[in-house]
Amino acid sequence: MTAPLRLGLLQYGVARPGCVADFARALEARLDAGRAGADLLVLPEYACVELGAALAGGATDEARELAAMVDAAPAILAAMRAAAQRLRVWLLPGTLPMRRDDGAVVNRAPLIAPDGRLAFQEKRAMTRFETERWGVTRGADPAVFDTPWGRIGISICYDVEFPKHVRAQVEAGAWLVLAPSCTDTVHGFNRVAIGAAARAMENQCYVAITPTVGVAPWSAALDVNRGHAAVFGPIDRGFPEDGVLARGAPDTEQWVFCELDPARIDRVREDGQVRNHRDWPRAPFARPAPAAFA
Repeated sequence: MTAPLRLGLLQYGVARPGCVADFARALEARLDAGRAGADLLVLPEYACVELGAALAGGATDEARELAAMVDAAPAILAAMRAAAQRLRVWLLPGTLPMRRDDGAVVNRAPLIAPDGRLAFQEKRAMTRFETERWGVTRGADPAVFDTPWGRIGISICYDVEFPKHVRAQVEAGAWLVLAPSCTDTVHGFNRVAIGAAARAMENQCYVAITPTVGVAPWSAALDVNRGHAAVFGPIDRGFPEDGVLARGAPDTEQWVFCELDPARIDRVREDGQVRNHRDWPRAPFARPAPAAFA
């Protein structure tokens, strides 16, 4: 039987590192503070973009920040990888904009093992900011990742608002879906949180979110950051009545920890009050015709 996973979610307070080395030192200090309580540490989407302004020469210009981040992505990823190896933790260090072989910029989340091995999930659904102002391109289809605790998925921010993205991961064996996020309004945060809770309910799985927090007027992309971390589970026997297993304080940097047992997912899928996971429609409905009024 797979052992429970101790999950650590960092509500990441945006800071102002002056270079990649500064970012790397601060990252390792944050991870060191969280590793005592967790096996797998998760940071938010675009957390490392706090570096953008410094790398772009201090100008708060979206295009220049993005270009500087893309150029520095290999060095930033190397710092993330080195931190996971030194601290011997599994790490999802948020996401970073990276250039594909075809030249397009995509938003990638690396999942890094303690020995430095890594694999990526790309964000597939782009927000209007990403497509209209930043020029980030839709990424690859959903993937799943094999870990010591079983198979997990990553659905980045906006992706978790779409049932089919998470469903593909669950049908491939994921019992936990990680959804790192970056939202600049409470509206945006609530869309992610409500979507995550719905995905946990309809798939009878765990879904965890964690955002960037704080105000950063020096950054064009991360100027305002709202939200809190949370872990959602099925709304059924053996789980909280609202499905919320853990929740952080809004808009505050902190670690939020939660122990997740895959065996509880197996039990509720087999003998829950309902069987959402089993009863998911296996074939798409035909396009509805207008109903006839009598």
